[in-house]
Amino acid sequence: MKDVQVVAVCDVERETGGYISTVWDRGEVKKHCGREPARKMVNEHYAKDRGVSSYKGCRAYVDYRELLDNEDVDAVLVATPDHTHAVISMAALKKGCHLFCEKPLSYTIHEARELVNAAREAGVATQLGNHGQADERDRITREYIMDGAIGHVREVHVKVGPRWWDAPKGPPVGRPPVPKGLDWDLWLGPAPEVPYHPDYHPWNWRDYRGFGTSELGDIGCHRLSTIFKALKLEHPISAEGEWEEIHPDIYPRKFKVTFEFPQRGELPPVTLIWFDEGYEAPRPKDLEEKRTFKQGNVFYGDEGTMLNHMLIPHAKAKARGLPPKILPRSPGHHREWIDACRGGPPAGADIVKHAGLLTETPLLGNIALTTDKKLHWDGPNLTITNDKAANAQVHREYRKGWSL
Repeated sequence: MKDVQVVAVCDVERETGGYISTVWDRGEVKKHCGREPARKMVNEHYAKDRGVSSYKGCRAYVDYRELLDNEDVDAVLVATPDHTHAVISMAALKKGCHLFCEKPLSYTIHEARELVNAAREAGVATQLGNHGQADERDRITREYIMDGAIGHVREVHVKVGPRWWDAPKGPPVGRPPVPKGLDWDLWLGPAPEVPYHPDYHPWNWRDYRGFGTSELGDIGCHRLSTIFKALKLEHPISAEGEWEEIHPDIYPRKFKVTFEFPQRGELPPVTLIWFDEGYEAPRPKDLEEKRTFKQGNVFYGDEGTMLNHMLIPHAKAKARGLPPKILPRSPGHHREWIDACRGGPPAGADIVKHAGLLTETPLLGNIALTTDKKLHWDGPNLTITNDKAANAQVHREYRKGWSL
C-alpha cells in the first residue's frame, strides 16, 4: 500500500527454515523466515519501488518491547503464535498504536476481554486477522438472512475438514539444543517454561495446549464471524464438548462442540454445533444428491436451508435470485484497517465491536473439551458457573516476569 511505510520488524527468530507456507491445502515449506529475511524483504521492496540500488530504512528487533520503546510507530501487526498475542497486543495498545492481530485475538478468554477494554480506552483502530469477514460471500449470507430467505434460523452446523499435517502423538522427546539465533525465552513469553524442541517451533505449537488454541482457535474466528453477524449472536449460555481421544498436553483432533445461544429480542435461540475431524455433520436434506458436502456452514431456518452463502436446493436459489444489496462492500480486509487508522469507519473485525466477543466463543469451546459436562457460561461476568476447575481455565497464571 502506497500510503503505508514499514519501518521495523520484530521476531525472536533470526533466520530459519521449516516454516509452512500459506498454501495450506498443499503444505509447502517455504525458504527461511525470521527477522532478518523480513527486514531484507522490506528493504528490497522499497529499493525497487523507489528506483534505488539499496534501501536500509527498516530496523529489526528481537524483543517487541524494545521496538515499541525505540520506534515512533503508528500501527502494529501481531502475527505470532497464539500464546503471545495478548501481551504484545496489550503493549501496543498501551502505546496508543493501532492494532492488527492475527486470529484468535488471545490465548485465554480473560485476555480477550482485557484487550477489548484496552482498545476501547485507547480509541485506536483495530482489526482481527479473519480475512473472510471482508468477502462478498459474507455479505450475501447476511443479506439472505436479513431478507428472510430461510426464515428464523434456529440451528447452525459448522463442518470442518481434516487437517493436512500430522497430529503430535505425545510430548516432544529429547532435549535438542536451542538453535543459534532463536531467543527461546522470549518465544515462551508468558507460557509455562518448557525446554526448546522443534516439535513446538516453528509449526506444531498450535496443537499443544500450552501454546496454541486448537482448530477452534485457528479456524473458529474465520468460520464463526459471518454467523455471529448474520444472527446477531452475543455470549453463548453453554458449551458442551465431545471427543474421541484426549491428552493432557495436546488438543484432540476428533471432536464436536455444541454451543447454545439465547433469544435476542425477536430472534429465537440458536444451537451452533462445530463438527471437526472425526465427527460427521448430518447432510442437509435439501442438498441435491450429486453435490458434495465436504465442509461448510449450514444454516437451518424455519423456511429453508443455506449452505454457506447459497440457498439450497439450487432450484430455490435460482428462483429467488440474489438478495438485495444492503450492506456496504469491503475495500479489502487490510485496507479496512488502514482506512480506520486514518479516521475512517471501524473495520469489519474491530476488536471492540466484533472480534473480542467472537474470540471468546471458540476459546470457551476449548475449555468444554476438557470436561465431560455441559458448561454454563455467564459471559457478561466472565464465569463458568457450574465447574470450578473449568472456570479456572478462563485465564492462566503467567510465568514469572510477565503480565498483561
